[in-house]
Amino acid sequence: MKHALSVTREADFAAWYQSVITEADLAEESGVRGCMVIRPWGYGIWERIQRLLDDRIKATGHENCYFPLFIPLSYFEKEAEHVEGFAKEMAVVTHHRLIPDGHGGLKPDPAAKLEEPLVVRPTSETVIGTAFARWVQSWRDLPVLINQWANVVRWEMRTRMFLRTSEFLWQEGHTAHATADEAREETQRMLEVYRSFAEDCLALPVVAGEKPENERFPGAVATYSIEAMMQDGKALQAGTSHFLGTNFAHAQNIRFQNASGELELANTTSWGVSTRMIGGVIMVHGDDDGLRVPPRIAPWQIVIVPMLRDQPEDEALIAYAKDIQSNLAGLTALGEPVRALLDLKPAKAATKRWGWVKKGAPIVIEIGGRDMAGGNVSVIRRDRLYRADGKLDAQVMPRGDFEADAPALLAAIQQALHEQATERLKANIVAAADFAAVEAHFAEGVKNPGWVEVQWSRPTGAALDAVVERLKALKLTIRNAPGDQAPADGACVFTGAPAVERVLLARAY
Repeated sequence: MKHALSVTREADFAAWYQSVITEADLAEESGVRGCMVIRPWGYGIWERIQRLLDDRIKATGHENCYFPLFIPLSYFEKEAEHVEGFAKEMAVVTHHRLIPDGHGGLKPDPAAKLEEPLVVRPTSETVIGTAFARWVQSWRDLPVLINQWANVVRWEMRTRMFLRTSEFLWQEGHTAHATADEAREETQRMLEVYRSFAEDCLALPVVAGEKPENERFPGAVATYSIEAMMQDGKALQAGTSHFLGTNFAHAQNIRFQNASGELELANTTSWGVSTRMIGGVIMVHGDDDGLRVPPRIAPWQIVIVPMLRDQPEDEALIAYAKDIQSNLAGLTALGEPVRALLDLKPAKAATKRWGWVKKGAPIVIEIGGRDMAGGNVSVIRRDRLYRADGKLDAQVMPRGDFEADAPALLAAIQQALHEQATERLKANIVAAADFAAVEAHFAEGVKNPGWVEVQWSRPTGAALDAVVERLKALKLTIRNAPGDQAPADGACVFTGAPAVERVLLARAY
């Protein structure tokens, strides 16, 4: 069996990941360290993620808005823990004009130094909180439920496309509430939106739960996450939801007059997912032939490749293919019109076929003169590329049957990808009764160890610092405490104290 990619997951997972991005035309280097050009196929996947998630966000009562890219430094300085958490990653604008340097180049004009430095948006709690302070005067103004789709900049030292880049795209939700209970309910509601979106649209099985104290968002009272398992057993934090309590409201003076006429601080939340979700899709669903895109987020769900030969009969073949495309476009699959593309680029059919295989189009159909004469199509399912004998599994079937079955076929591919990933997740989480078992499980040389579930006592302060250092020695982190876990019934593997919950340990991206 010959694969489309030159490197396999087994041989070098990191190189395979980069190969998929390159061969599937997802993204490329931009010339700016840590920043990438997202190419049309990669951006098309992001547009699908945006559209589907935006609908879910709006369905929960949120409205979209937009805030500036530049945030005054003083806004961050009001919330000490927040600014400390992001200080090392902030890009700062200090001048508003350049002048010639006398050597053929340019330099900042000393006369154009800004009175106050501007931070390039790493996240928007501070600038949006300042707006909330203007908008919220009375309990009648609450809740405030907003979301924005934007780019952010965090000056990363070690970058990897989609997973960790200096500039990335995301949505960030920000809300303000009259009570802590309402804000906590909002935090959990949006965590569930992310969980169901990842499962239903990205076919990514995830574990939703609360982050430990040391992994909280800077300034948050509680942080929750969805964690996905990649094929190499590492975890990827795919989305977060934060209960901020009154911390940001206090710093930014978000106060309101309650029904009794007294002034109170609002309780706020924030939550977001980013283009790193695309990295998760690659590493969960990809195979040694490239990407496999779940049909819900595929820019094109069905790609039609006619076998053209620069002959007069090509005209009839193109007409046959266009008729199939038109019929498919009139169908509904997974709740939306089917997205079918007719690929008429001037290249060999086999080259185009493998190009779409690497991109991960869910279904590729090839049509030659013999297919047209018999009223057939040759169908390739991207989730089941090969037969048992290792040869390409191209099913010849009557076009009418294919057109009738296409919606169900797309739904089946979506489900199959989710089931495969779910089986992998469940098979690679094991329990450890003590720290020695944790050390043995993640011992040097163990390949793709997956995740370990342990019981723990929620230590804090110096005791938590000691736990973090022990885990760091094994290159491990606590991912979260799953929300649907069984009750704790033993001792904490770190402190020996009675456990209060179970947490997942893993190596992570």
